[in-house]
Amino acid sequence: MGATRLPGTRTLVVVLGALSAFGPLSLDMYLPGLPDLARDLGTSPSVAQLTLTACLIGLATGQLLAGPVSDARGRRRPLLIGLALYALASGLCALAPTIWVLIPLRLVQGAAGAAGIVIARAVVRDLHSGIAAARFFALLLLVNGLAPIIAPLLGGQLLAVTDWRGIFCVLALIGLGLLLVAWRLLPETLAPAQRHGGGLRATTGVFGTLLREPAFLGVTLANGCSAAMMFCYIAGSPFVVQDVYGRSPQLFSVAFATNALGFVLLSQVGRRLLGRYNPRTLMCAGLLVGLLGAVTLLLGVVLSVGLAMVLPGFFLIVSAVGLASPNAAALALAGHPRTAGSASGLLGLAHFAIGGMVAPLVGIAGGDTALPLALVVITLSAASLTAFALAARAGAGTQPAGGRDGGTGGAASAGGAAQPAGGRAGDELQPSSSTPMSGGPGKSGSAPSARRPSSTTPR
Repeated sequence: MGATRLPGTRTLVVVLGALSAFGPLSLDMYLPGLPDLARDLGTSPSVAQLTLTACLIGLATGQLLAGPVSDARGRRRPLLIGLALYALASGLCALAPTIWVLIPLRLVQGAAGAAGIVIARAVVRDLHSGIAAARFFALLLLVNGLAPIIAPLLGGQLLAVTDWRGIFCVLALIGLGLLLVAWRLLPETLAPAQRHGGGLRATTGVFGTLLREPAFLGVTLANGCSAAMMFCYIAGSPFVVQDVYGRSPQLFSVAFATNALGFVLLSQVGRRLLGRYNPRTLMCAGLLVGLLGAVTLLLGVVLSVGLAMVLPGFFLIVSAVGLASPNAAALALAGHPRTAGSASGLLGLAHFAIGGMVAPLVGIAGGDTALPLALVVITLSAASLTAFALAARAGAGTQPAGGRDGGTGGAASAGGAAQPAGGRAGDELQPSSSTPMSGGPGKSGSAPSARRPSSTTPR
């Protein structure tokens, strides 16, 4: 029998965090085996890298499908179908006889994994809003923030006992495991009364409505540009550290792990500060930290200071995303309780698509200079702050009352969806175009009528 009640907060964080980690799991785990894959399938490294591109495209576009479907059909069924399809596609990848069979299978694998990413965000929005949602998104980073560290290390260890096909078999087992966990522990969180129908025309209309909202569009683009800075770091830092500055792969691995740790730590610092500052202020702070990292990197390259400034620049760029991203998700989804899946899909599309478009630019001048990376990153930082300023002028998300949210525990309601204890999903302060992001103090106030958070509200 499937789940009918929500699990405890810690279990829910682990489950949703694991679902959100499909990106790094699918992209990073098989990277150590990519050269062997190319040799085994008799293809060139550049063609083999198309398997990465296909998966990235799937992760981006799949969210545009899974998000609206989950708004219309509920969260649980599309999630379970996506997980089953992910496990099947991973198994078929392991059996691919040629590179031209593997590439489309990777596209399907990425699109199926996108269901976990987009629906996990939508579930958080079903249960929380405002400050509580931002806290919960930050908690998820404790889980999925470790995936970029663990995935390539696990892939490397697996290659000692198997080949690249074995890695895809492990990904299939992970998909099956998460399918079982989601079936047993994750109930429906979107009641039938809160869903919308209408098919393709209605979905297109929802996307159009969201994209015409300057506040939503500004936050989404700002978050996408901020995330793209990290994609550029991932694409360019191995060559910068090892080729430009002549350091060992071991030093790069240590630096990569340190930066990933900064990503997780700053996300938790932001979670703690949410009791004092609102998501808008903390997202702005994250973008400013990213700007500081971009300036540090550029100065380190232009002034020929070397790794003494380049590595701190990388650290700040990556850590900044940990602070900005959960608050951006809370702001972007705050005013869309009935279309959280669609809004989450657009947020995810910007996250992957902008990074996918600009990441190749970091190597445009060859492998002997870090200047293109520095210039692309500082341009993205300026773009993210510009988009955020436009959102601020329009008025983005809520000005949340301190913790007006009912927590995560709760039984299935009469409407068929598990609801947070203390109030039904969507019972929150709604955004208003007359409430500008840029106005008001940085500290979040408490509305007189707001309930105090329950004991199950994430802290």
